[in-house]
Amino acid sequence: MAPARPRDDANHGRPSKKPNKGFSIGPANLPDGIHRRKVQKIKKSIIHKAKLKKEYRKVQAQEDAPAQHTAYYDNSERSGADMPEPTLEPHPDRVKMLEEPEAEPEPVPRFASGPRNQRRPRPQPFEKEAELGRQRKERAAAEQAARDQAEQDRARKLAERERFRKTMAKARHGGPNGQRKLGRESTVLLEKARRLVGKS
Repeated sequence: MAPARPRDDANHGRPSKKPNKGFSIGPANLPDGIHRRKVQKIKKSIIHKAKLKKEYRKVQAQEDAPAQHTAYYDNSERSGADMPEPTLEPHPDRVKMLEEPEAEPEPVPRFASGPRNQRRPRPQPFEKEAELGRQRKERAAAEQAARDQAEQDRARKLAERERFRKTMAKARHGGPNGQRKLGRESTVLLEKARRLVGKS
C-alpha cells in the first residue's frame, strides 16, 4: 500500500519555504589556486560590508529613538537638592597631599651595570688555531733574534781576529833594521791573554 500523501493544509495553504543556501560568487568548481582565493576574498569582503551596514542601521535606529527618562534620571533630579554646592576650594585630601613633602626620585644611572647590559665576548671561530699561529710567530721571532745575535757575535769575532792578524803582521814585519816591533806585538798578545783568562 502506498504511503499517504501529506495534506496541503499542513503549511496552512502556504508553499513550503526553501532553505537559505547563502550566496555564491564565481563558479563553484574552481580548482584550488589564485582564482579561487580571489573569489573567496571578494565573498568575505561582501559579508563584512553587509555586517557593518547592519550594525550601522542598529546604531542609527537607537539614536533616532526618542530619549526615554528612566527612574535613574528622575531620582538624580530629585536628589539634586541633597548634593553640596560646588565651590572653588580644593578637596581636603588634595590639600593634604600637596602639603606633604615630595620624595625626590632616585637618580637612575645612565648606564646600568647589570648582568643584562654586560656584553658577552664575541665567539671566535678559530681561537685555538689563532693561538697556535701566534705561538709559532713568537717562536720564529725568538729564533730569528737568536740567529741575528749569533751573526753579530760571529762578525765581531771575525773583525777582532782580522785586527789581531793585521797588528801581528805589522809587528812581525820588522823595523828599519829588520827587527820585530816588540811594543806593538806585546799589546796584542796582552789583549789575547786577557781574553783567554776572561773566558776561563
